[in-house]
Amino acid sequence: MCHNDGRYHTICGHFIPMSTRQQDCLRPDCLFSRRHAHSAAMCKATGCHRLMTVPQRNPIRISETKCADCIMREREGMVGII
Repeated sequence: MCHNDGRYHTICGHFIPMSTRQQDCLRPDCLFSRRHAHSAAMCKATGCHRLMTVPQRNPIRISETKCADCIMREREGMVGII
């Protein structure tokens, strides 16, 4: 139901989310869908989904560099060497 749009860094393999957008799954057994078959506040059906799935990662930008956190960790590691 949720998608995280973001930047994927190919060198370090990290994904940095940039925004989150909602997309309705349109399933009658999903408590979060506008097509939910029961009243969401009163639903006691055991077959209905009550938890959202983990947001999917949607890389809208691909960067062939390391992420800022990895660059910062490398710099902090070099400070102790000098």
